Amino acid sequence: MEFALEEGRHLSADCPVLLLPGLSIGNVGQLAVDLLISSTAAKRVGFLDAPFLLPCVGNDAYGPEPSGLLSLPLELLKSINGRSVDVCTDPSSYLPFTVYESTQHALTLIQQRSPVVKGMMVEFSKEMADFVSSIGKKHIVILSSLDSGRLKKIVASSDMQVYYISSVNSDGTDAECERLGFKRLEEYDSTQRRWAYLNELAEGKLVQDDEINLEEELVDDDYYPGLPFAALLSCCKAKGLKVTCLLCYCSEGDNIPDSFQLADAACKLLKLTPDKLSGDANAQGGWIVPLSWKTVYGPPPDMSLF
Repeated sequence: MEFALEEGRHLSADCPVLLLPGLSIGNVGQLAVDLLISSTAAKRVGFLDAPFLLPCVGNDAYGPEPSGLLSLPLELLKSINGRSVDVCTDPSSYLPFTVYESTQHALTLIQQRSPVVKGMMVEFSKEMADFVSSIGKKHIVILSSLDSGRLKKIVASSDMQVYYISSVNSDGTDAECERLGFKRLEEYDSTQRRWAYLNELAEGKLVQDDEINLEEELVDDDYYPGLPFAALLSCCKAKGLKVTCLLCYCSEGDNIPDSFQLADAACKLLKLTPDKLSGDANAQGGWIVPLSWKTVYGPPPDMSLF
């Protein structure tokens, strides 16, 4: 994985926290990162060239107006004094994995636009962990989602329950997350066969050719270590980094409300106030909705049909 800085830009030593999505059902993690990038007015500082990502292309996601510049799978941004500045003038330099920074909020964000090639998630996560470690990040926050069909207990509440896994303790617990009202993901067990296998791969004790017996019948708990966030968690933890995964259950469909709540959970964890993120008095609740969301579900229906 190669990192290319924007001309005249640099990574700030004042941004010790890195936030990134773990791609999963409903794309809630990516939507939450989009919302945070837009609301913190993060500025793009560079691109990651990751050979394990599928190619993709699209227009600038954040606006405020369509610029016609291309946005590709992996991006990194930065926010200066609450104002978003697009520093890229060459459309050909937009890549799928982009890095952003908000020095005002001491936050670095990575946006991933496309999935990892099948079978390469562990290798991708190892390279990501190497990169994150090399740029001196201290705390990695991964935002991701889980299939609501796997939820064992449904709680009647207007608010989405946020779950977490932390590297602070071996059982995944973190007192700060508990204080914030997040629940440890009960299905996380570092001794369970597939979690243990993933951890050994991340630590270099095994190679992927050393397969566990995949002919055995899968059980419910095998679902979780097979998700992208799990590989990122294991590989970053193997590098000695503090990692917190914030997770929510969802279904496919309109997951924009879920992304607001997951982004809000990230703000609580990082002691950020959503109402003060942007400094824009016109922003609803402090959030600035990305330009790309205006067409995420196409144009509104023709009301003459009704």
